Amino acid sequence: MRQDSHRNPTGKLNMTATRVLFFDVLGTVVDWRSGIAREAGAFLARVGAEQVDPGEFADAWASRYDASTEAVRTGHRPFVSLDVINRENLDATLVQFGLAPSELPTAELEELNLAWHRLEPWPDSLKGLARLKERFIIVPLSGANTRLLLDMAKRAGLPWDTVLGSDVFGTYKPAPQAYLRAVEILVVRPSEAVLVAAHNDDLAAARKCGIGTAFVARPKEHGPAQTTDLSPLESWDFVADDLVHLAQVLP
Repeated sequence: MRQDSHRNPTGKLNMTATRVLFFDVLGTVVDWRSGIAREAGAFLARVGAEQVDPGEFADAWASRYDASTEAVRTGHRPFVSLDVINRENLDATLVQFGLAPSELPTAELEELNLAWHRLEPWPDSLKGLARLKERFIIVPLSGANTRLLLDMAKRAGLPWDTVLGSDVFGTYKPAPQAYLRAVEILVVRPSEAVLVAAHNDDLAAARKCGIGTAFVARPKEHGPAQTTDLSPLESWDFVADDLVHLAQVLP
């Protein structure tokens, strides 16, 4: 049930009561598509598959995420980390493009799977996070597992106050447990937290749990032909062009 104890009579979130900002990471804080396409392109060239478009390969690999994590959310599969899911989906994607995983070097495949640990932040992310950290506890709330998030943060300089991966929650967003367990661990009420995300469905799930919402536009997350999440689809508590803008928007 949504908790509105920290909202004013107009229904607007009272930011003076907000203590924690949770962040979706893949797409909101880091540019996953460019990083995966870059490393996939180098891999495909090494194995003689230059005919495969790296961007299309990245899109196909990422597109398997929802169905794979839904099996965990619905209890049809025990929890496994995103590293495991990504590795399974990599094999399926290779087959989709006419490549046989069994005929490719295992070490190369494992290294390509670690590309998700090496994603680069959007140009505004580091500056925006640093400014937001001055006033709030900032924490990732992602489908990524803890080690993935740690490796990414160490490499990219993401200044999280702590790191909570999906392996901590034992499920994947948008399962309510992911959001509610996060606020429980941080010892705050849902109404004392805000989720920052570039995805309307993520924000909708957080709102159902009583968590505040901040939409940050990432119109190039899925490349130049992106058609989804170009604008807020609901009246989120806050809307910003990027994380630097969000630091200005939040009171």
